[in-house]
Amino acid sequence: MSYLYDLWDDFISLLYPRLCYACGNELLRSERLICTECCILIPVTGYHLVEDNPVARLFWGRCRIERAAAYSFYNKDSRIRKLIHNLKYKGIKEIGPEMGRIYGLSLQDTAFINGIDIIIPVPLHPSKKRIRGFNQSELIAAGLSEVTGIPSDTGIVARTARSATQTKRSRYERWVNVEGIFTVERPDLIAGKHLLLIDDVITTGSTMESCAVELLKTEGVKVSVASLAVALV
Repeated sequence: MSYLYDLWDDFISLLYPRLCYACGNELLRSERLICTECCILIPVTGYHLVEDNPVARLFWGRCRIERAAAYSFYNKDSRIRKLIHNLKYKGIKEIGPEMGRIYGLSLQDTAFINGIDIIIPVPLHPSKKRIRGFNQSELIAAGLSEVTGIPSDTGIVARTARSATQTKRSRYERWVNVEGIFTVERPDLIAGKHLLLIDDVITTGSTMESCAVELLKTEGVKVSVASLAVALV
């Protein structure tokens, strides 16, 4: 039966080749969404192992963040950038949980993930989520939760205002653009908890900061942040 399935799978692949969403090359039978070469060649930051790292420094003097990290670098034509583009703008939703699982394996059994109680994806404004059909950060958080065993909760914090695009804005303009756009809906669920805030890309950290500031208003809350990629500017 397995032999017949493999023949059928090969036939379908001839008609509809399965391509890697990072490089565009054809996937092997054992590969899923991302080819082995890309999994190996995507440059990882290793920031989860270094307390004083460029992502952590983005928040110094702005808000109290316990730990900060990003999986890879969001550079022009980078594999991670293409993956995130295919996820957000081409609707390949399976990339979100898959990359969450890959990042989760890197964080698993490290000090970075120790003591985290809840994973919270940065929310989209409801109107933007309706247009896109999903929140990419929720998908990434789901994959991360699956590997680490830490629950992900999408009902704790909400985005109450729709901010304009952050593209081509200065650091100060980005901060003003997202100031006060989040609200904590269930503070009773996070009191005294250590939260891991998840997003797809960190650039200046303004969006993460705005969300973290609201979460930190609840008594005893600690916040760490992580993303699939960081765009160092």
